[in-house]
Amino acid sequence: MEILKRDGSTNVKDLFYTLHTGDSSITEAEVTDLVWRLAEKGKVALDDFQPQRSFPQFLKTWETNGMLYGSLAVSIALAIITYAAPPNAPFTELKWVLGSVFVLFIPGYVTISALFPKVTDLDGIERLALSMGLSIVLIPFLGILLSFAPFGIGLIYVLPWLIIFTVLLSMIAIFRGYSGENRR
Repeated sequence: MEILKRDGSTNVKDLFYTLHTGDSSITEAEVTDLVWRLAEKGKVALDDFQPQRSFPQFLKTWETNGMLYGSLAVSIALAIITYAAPPNAPFTELKWVLGSVFVLFIPGYVTISALFPKVTDLDGIERLALSMGLSIVLIPFLGILLSFAPFGIGLIYVLPWLIIFTVLLSMIAIFRGYSGENRR
């Protein structure tokens, strides 16, 4: 116990090397057993070890990135339905539904995800409320910015800018989530 106080070892491997230099006959299993007994007595605290994941592994975690992938999928589906589907097709209702979700939720959600990348930063209802409120603020702001552009405001111009905005902020959110997860 005195070695832990003096040396400030933070993991079993460091503690083993510290103890091993003083007594070369001690094994790693004995050190592990000692640490477990100290933890059971409440003399040391043990934290779960989360190994660092590579960026491709992080991208595969649906628990943290699923909603961002869903946001990107809705954005791409809306663009395809808006620009590629015939106007009188049965896709009109789907276009209304996807467009409503896209305008009222997704820009705010990707912004909130970029600002608060950890799932534990906000609970679900806070994230939902902030996402909807921020979307209601961001869409008119983007409209004002586009009104100064030489091409003006129209669906053919606004939707691509919203999709670009969504993709960029999704990428920022994913990168911040990964860098925040691997920061120790």
